[in-house]
Amino acid sequence: MSGLRSVAPTTSIRGDPISTETRINDRIRVPEVRLVGPNGEQVGIVRIEDALRLAQEAELDLVEVAAQARPPVCKLMDYGKFKYESAQKARESRRNQQLTTIKEQKLRPKIDKHDYETKRGHVRRFLEGGNKVKVTIMFRGREQSRPELGFRLLQRLAEDVADLGVVEASPKQDGRNMTMVIGPTKKPAPRARPASVEQEQAADQAVEHEQAPDQVSAEQAPAADTDQA
Repeated sequence: MSGLRSVAPTTSIRGDPISTETRINDRIRVPEVRLVGPNGEQVGIVRIEDALRLAQEAELDLVEVAAQARPPVCKLMDYGKFKYESAQKARESRRNQQLTTIKEQKLRPKIDKHDYETKRGHVRRFLEGGNKVKVTIMFRGREQSRPELGFRLLQRLAEDVADLGVVEASPKQDGRNMTMVIGPTKKPAPRARPASVEQEQAADQAVEHEQAPDQVSAEQAPAADTDQA
């Protein structure tokens, strides 16, 4: 039945190169497949020889679309056209994609009201800019035995910025820290002119400078009994 093998294994009907990651035509070496027609219609389970014959008669490729299924699922399509359209869509998607970066904001579980409001403001600014925010609660000493303090603080922060962001990664303990990721709910409004890199770096450095005292105290201060509410 050599006529069923006339389609070159490394090129499509249109002569386009075929990726070795996807098996097509006579590269599909199984006794039978579940066949899907060119318009998505279910043909059913057929012998591989019959599937190849149908592909050849329709001047299409037999493409394996679900190799892990039993039997594998194959579809009749113009593979060269499919690859071209997929590449076009991928380029368009990248062109329209909004670049999102992840900012970080660090807090202590027993942060005072003023510091909390300041750092909440930073989180809101990050979200307004279209950035995700990783919020980290840093525990020290016996605070590690009170994870509920950090959990409640993260819940409070999530509620305070709910108009701008949504929790994408729920609070979870990671060693001495507890982290949560908040993503923006809206795309940032287009700017009249882009902010300079220097301005953005200066703003981020200001945030890091505010966090520095907490980090130093967390490293230098001896473990203390902080079980009090």
